[in-house]
Amino acid sequence: MSSRAGPGAPGSTVARVLDLLRRFLRPYSGPLTIVGVLLVVQAVGNLYLPELNADIINNGVVTGDVGYIARVGGAMLAVTLVLGVAAIVAVYYSARTSMAFGRDVRGAMFRSVQRFSLREMNAFGAPSLITRTTNDVQQVQMFLIMALTIMISAPIMAVGGVIMALRQDLVLSRLLLVVVPIMGVFIGLVVTRALPLFRATQRKIDAVNRVLREQLAGVRVVRAFVREKHEQQRFDEANTDLTETMLRVTRLFALMMPGLMLIMNLSGVAILWFGGQRVGAGEMPIGNLTAFLTYLMQILMAVMMATMMFVMVPRAAASSERIAAVLAVEPEISEPAEPVVPTGRGGLEFHDVGFRYPGAEEPVLGGVSFTVEPGQTVAVVGSTGSGKSTLVTLVPRLYDVSTGAVLVDGVDVRAMRRADVWARIGFVPQKAFLFSGTVASNLRVGKPDATEAQMWHALQVAQAADFVRSLPEGLQAPIDQGGTNVSGGQRQRLSIARAVIRRPDVYVFDDSFSALDYATDARLRAALARETQDAAVLVVAQRVSTIMHADRIVVLDGGRVVGIGTHAQLMADCETYREIVESQITEDEAVA
Repeated sequence: MSSRAGPGAPGSTVARVLDLLRRFLRPYSGPLTIVGVLLVVQAVGNLYLPELNADIINNGVVTGDVGYIARVGGAMLAVTLVLGVAAIVAVYYSARTSMAFGRDVRGAMFRSVQRFSLREMNAFGAPSLITRTTNDVQQVQMFLIMALTIMISAPIMAVGGVIMALRQDLVLSRLLLVVVPIMGVFIGLVVTRALPLFRATQRKIDAVNRVLREQLAGVRVVRAFVREKHEQQRFDEANTDLTETMLRVTRLFALMMPGLMLIMNLSGVAILWFGGQRVGAGEMPIGNLTAFLTYLMQILMAVMMATMMFVMVPRAAASSERIAAVLAVEPEISEPAEPVVPTGRGGLEFHDVGFRYPGAEEPVLGGVSFTVEPGQTVAVVGSTGSGKSTLVTLVPRLYDVSTGAVLVDGVDVRAMRRADVWARIGFVPQKAFLFSGTVASNLRVGKPDATEAQMWHALQVAQAADFVRSLPEGLQAPIDQGGTNVSGGQRQRLSIARAVIRRPDVYVFDDSFSALDYATDARLRAALARETQDAAVLVVAQRVSTIMHADRIVVLDGGRVVGIGTHAQLMADCETYREIVESQITEDEAVA
């Protein structure tokens, strides 16, 4: 993974926010230009209205010229109408651009995560990635829509208001030198304290997500071991921690609005006091005092509008940093500069393979070498922790080897595009997983253009056709997320059917028959033997009866190969294999 600056680096945060906005707003330069022009029109119009109002008072009301009042009043109505139309159009384009920005960022993050290897997935964690793709993007999106409506008009209103106020009365304008800095300092203090709290909030949302996901995924274990109170306590702790942090933020900003309103009201009182004295002395027209008071309110409102932005900036900045951290990752597993495409079926080969998990002191695998020729079935057995599942994750490049090479169809998988590797492999993971949808949609994950005949054939091979036919909807029977509405054995058989339907060059079964009874297991192995006559088949199994008739059996112990041969050869020559077989025979006899 690429290095990332720590969360406390403000320069890095600003750079990531600006880079994020530049990258994803570039396609929308046209709508942004329209919004910018319309906001300038609104700001200029709002600054012009008090001038017209002062003119009416000084030259119409004071002199009693009703015609002048009507003419200037009509001009004010026309300006107001233009401002209304400009506001509607600006909000329309601002909303469309902001929503499109959020859509594009979520899409980019999803595509980025799809390129992650297991190392990057584990580094971020699923709860954090979910929060970053949903909550964090929403925070930046809300900041953007506020920025498009406020960021342009607020500076114009503030600077323009100061200029117009100076035009009304230079002496009275000295009050601005006191009021505006006081408001700026007040806002700065609040925002400075809020930024670290918002960063902490996002991390604590991750923690709540993590605890909730663990409880939902492990609900059976929780109930089986009567851990409901413990899990409730864990969730309460994470939830309370998040709540306390959010309360600290809320209390902080609860002081902001009363403080700003106090500054605004005291400023208005000061203007009326000193301005009234100047009007009474004949040094300032009454209309100019009214306009000056309006401009002061506009200046302070512009500052308040900017304050609304500042309220969102800390959280948006923290969220932008977290989003940018995902987008900036260069996956450990990358595509080759000049990919090689295999020209034939060469089976599967492990050549002196070694693997070490990041940060681990000892390698998990070392010196593993064997070949699975087309038409052969090779099984891998070993005690728990011997490296069997780690070995098969190297085939589809969920991890890359630390030493040696894995070859599919005679080509190192690191020299092939990952899509080409995956297209040649039918992988059935240890934990069978089904997607929400139907039986048919899950099978078409393996072959998108599969016909009904091909699906029924794959189900027949996987010994799943009978139970699918028993469902009222057949192939269109609904499947819940993760396949929770079917049994473990049915999930395994549907996962096997999904691999069979694509007819790959290499089949990889990672302990994929553990939930099947012996009779179904035997029928399935016989059907697979007929179906995979031209393919290389690698089977990882805990149950020796599943792989006794394999062409060869590879025995792992401590991440190293300690025996290769048939069942009979290993029983005679391999002590480790003999112990595994004898332990399972003893267990079976004990059960019997």
